[in-house]
Amino acid sequence: MGMMMGGGGAARSSQGAGLPFAGIPPELQDRVDGLLASEEDRDPPHVPFSHSHYDRRRLTLRGLLKPNWLALVGAFVLVVIETIAMLAGPTLTRIGIDDGIDEGDFGVIVTVSALFLLSIVVHVNVSRARVAWAGRVGERLMYALRVRVFSHLQRLDVSFYTEEKAGRLMSRMTSDIESLTQLFHEGLIQMLVQGLTLVIVMIVLFDMNVQLAAVTLFVILPVMVAMTLWFRTASDRGYEIVRDRIADVLAHLQESLSGVRIVAAHNRQRHNIAEHRNTAGAYRDANNHTARIGALYGSGTEFVAIMGQATILLVGGNMVLDGNLTIGELTAFVLYLSTFFAPIQQLVNLYNTYQKGQAAMHKLADLLETEPRTVEDPDAVDLPPIQGRIQFDDVSFSYVEGQPVLEGVDLTIAEGEVFALVGPTGAGKSTLAALVTRFYDPTNGTVSMDGHDLRSVTLASLRSQLGIVPQEPFLFAGSIRDNIAFARPDASDREVLDACRAVGIDDLIDRLPDGIHTPCHERGVSLSSGERQLLALARAFLARPRVLVLDEATSNLDLRSEAKIERALDTLLEGRTAIIIAHRLATAMRADRIAVVRDGGIAELGSHDELVALGGHYAEMYATWERHASGDEAHTGGSAPPAP
Repeated sequence: MGMMMGGGGAARSSQGAGLPFAGIPPELQDRVDGLLASEEDRDPPHVPFSHSHYDRRRLTLRGLLKPNWLALVGAFVLVVIETIAMLAGPTLTRIGIDDGIDEGDFGVIVTVSALFLLSIVVHVNVSRARVAWAGRVGERLMYALRVRVFSHLQRLDVSFYTEEKAGRLMSRMTSDIESLTQLFHEGLIQMLVQGLTLVIVMIVLFDMNVQLAAVTLFVILPVMVAMTLWFRTASDRGYEIVRDRIADVLAHLQESLSGVRIVAAHNRQRHNIAEHRNTAGAYRDANNHTARIGALYGSGTEFVAIMGQATILLVGGNMVLDGNLTIGELTAFVLYLSTFFAPIQQLVNLYNTYQKGQAAMHKLADLLETEPRTVEDPDAVDLPPIQGRIQFDDVSFSYVEGQPVLEGVDLTIAEGEVFALVGPTGAGKSTLAALVTRFYDPTNGTVSMDGHDLRSVTLASLRSQLGIVPQEPFLFAGSIRDNIAFARPDASDREVLDACRAVGIDDLIDRLPDGIHTPCHERGVSLSSGERQLLALARAFLARPRVLVLDEATSNLDLRSEAKIERALDTLLEGRTAIIIAHRLATAMRADRIAVVRDGGIAELGSHDELVALGGHYAEMYATWERHASGDEAHTGGSAPPAP
């Protein structure tokens, strides 16, 4: 609670300091503080999550509705009452005309009018109760579905996100879920209402007059059914295209927003607008196509309905003249006929909602059936506290079949050893680290930790003992403290500050208006790349991992910041296993051993001095680094970074 209040205070101070706005508007802060003070402290909710044990059943409409069958029965009862009350009007009209007006009985007219009013009152109140009931059931279904989809997204591995566009995933959680929300809130219940209305009206029509009902059933209805079947086929294809086009729009939007700085730097705004116009235009065309289909069907069915009423008036009027039908019966029949055609048109409109929901259901089902490539064995055991011995046994790996990145790698990293990986871009350095963290599994061979095959242990127990600092650190919207304590949310402020001092950013924290409680904007856009990297290192330091993986962790730092990190690493890495992927040899030279990764394998292995003496690839890299360092020294008048 205090953290949240601190965040609000940070919002006030950050505005005063001229920083970008984040957090709670100042004019609302006092009210928010009062609300927070009045709330009771609650334990954080327990959220079940498993990498291996989860619902793998195909997502279907029946499967979603089944757990709520009792609530659906209640909704059905309300629908029956609502439908009967709604259909009482024509029958009461017939009684009022035949038994009241024709017979001159004013008492019948009064009674019928009172019953008519009562049916309206019942219909309105039951309809309101049904809408509220269905709304609650629908929200419960959507809540469960949103959590299930989000949980599955958390379960999928890194390779899935490198291949799938973020915008498409956003469309699954936004437009697709919204389509299902519309279906569950009103679509299904309204389809039930209209379907029940059709059945009841057809029974009433045959009960009133078989000849007129036969004209309706065998002359008018077949035309309506034929048009409905055509519309169903055409709309099926149309709405599937609409779902794909909206996904394209969201994907392009997300990509453009994520890369807004690059777009601005390269003056690509005009091109991006043109590209988005084309993407949005394709979505517009798809919607126009479905709208044309709907308009054609709507006007066609309305014409058939009007012609049907005219036919019934012609045939029924002749029967009234012959004395085979009363005026009240003909009036009631025509009213019921209107009630008969209206549900058909409503069902078609609802079918649009149903089609959108079904298209969304299929896409969500496909997403939920996507199996992670890094699969946790159902019989996996928790990895015990590790010492940090890592072994690669004949490891091969390919991102694309037939294009190996690593082949037959045999390597052992001792516990407590600082191990550096160097080599040209694309040689497989980051892939080796990703196999250790089990972001990927080897195509062949085994990666083990303290003798435990990583595929035989739970992912949570493995990654809880690893610390990872990527080349491009990601910071979440929230406070600086929240980001540093990401792996240990229960860490105290003192521990967070100690981590900041360990990486040498205590001076940055001191400059911020509210220290570690200062808001950190989404992706850390208000911080420099070096500051973001330092915060990511502080996050890893606070986690106190047994094995630390640094993937180009100093690549975005200036020499002064890099020197701070190097000093902090000496303390942090003591007694821990570390894998350092580095282009800067000043970092690699601090390692106990260095591996040169080339051509899918380990080309050279040894200490810095051993590899320099070997005169191979590493020696060439070191000579190049020395020449650049000497050039920097001559240019700046300073001294090059000393070798360890």
